[in-house]
Amino acid sequence: MENTYLLINFLTVLFPVILSFDKRVRFYQSWKNIFPGLFISGLLFLFWDYLFTIYGVWSFNPDYIIGIYFLNLPLEEVLFFVTVPFACIFIYECLNYYIKGDLLASVSVYITYALILLCAVLLLLYYDKVYSLITFGLLLVILLLAQFVFKLKFLSRFYLAYLVSLIPFYIVNGLLTSIPVVLYNNEENMAFRVGTIPFEDHFYSMAMLLLNVMFFEYFRKRAKAVFESAASRKN
Repeated sequence: MENTYLLINFLTVLFPVILSFDKRVRFYQSWKNIFPGLFISGLLFLFWDYLFTIYGVWSFNPDYIIGIYFLNLPLEEVLFFVTVPFACIFIYECLNYYIKGDLLASVSVYITYALILLCAVLLLLYYDKVYSLITFGLLLVILLLAQFVFKLKFLSRFYLAYLVSLIPFYIVNGLLTSIPVVLYNNEENMAFRVGTIPFEDHFYSMAMLLLNVMFFEYFRKRAKAVFESAASRKN
């Protein structure tokens, strides 16, 4: 029973790791571009996670964790910010490989505007709830940067990957909140749930995944530039 959260982490990342060696997608070749972003975004989200545990936003059921802690966070929670983004970037890359057309290109900007507006409204309505405040505020900032500062062209592809990632999201978060492994304090969120999953989790997950994809694309682009520069010097 104490291995429950650890097992959920293991199963989350198992198939993406195994399928990384598929001869078509060859996802393993992209690992070097994933881990720098996982480390940076992981530090950010673990910081919020630590504060959330301190302020009672959520807690962890001791019956379902092995009891190893880092800064008040169970080992499994630290691993969560590696396994879940890794699995979702795998989905993102598979969709990029198998779906050549940019299906959401024509509506991507409207999706972004709608999300920005929704985050702004919910932020104003629930600013006194810690989880709601951080979640909607963080996603709002990331979306504004992605759309208006960095002007990212892959947002449409990210949205498609996010929609597909909702399938494992509902499985993993459903298990974590229904067993329950993670215990949420409804005084610090909207107290509205989709099944057993707090509504904010959808936006918290989007913020985390979008930040990781942004870092992934950045480090991939930088690695490509370094390679091309080295190749040009040889010629």
